[in-house]
Amino acid sequence: MNHYLVSFPASAMDLDEDELHQASVDSHAVVDEAKAAGVWVFGGGIDQSVPTVLVDGDGASVEDSYAGTTQLNGGFTVLRTRTRDEALEWAARIARACRCAQEVRVFMWDPAS
Repeated sequence: MNHYLVSFPASAMDLDEDELHQASVDSHAVVDEAKAAGVWVFGGGIDQSVPTVLVDGDGASVEDSYAGTTQLNGGFTVLRTRTRDEALEWAARIARACRCAQEVRVFMWDPAS
């Protein structure tokens, strides 16, 4: 079984208030289905109102981010599926619910995790 990251940027969800409400209802239904199927690991949206903090190895921190990641936003889901095709099927369900295409990436295998 592999872990897959399914995600989309906030800008992909260009919906009016009614559409956004229905997308929320529909996406929560897919989350419930993924949990029932045993493939759900974690998911959520990035809270853009909270500043990003860059933490160094010595514990020092600063409100900053790596160059190129300042626009990291949107929704993220981590699924654990038997096959890539199964992850793509779930991503299609999420895409329908959210009304926007989803990026799918696989986590590298790490026997310690």
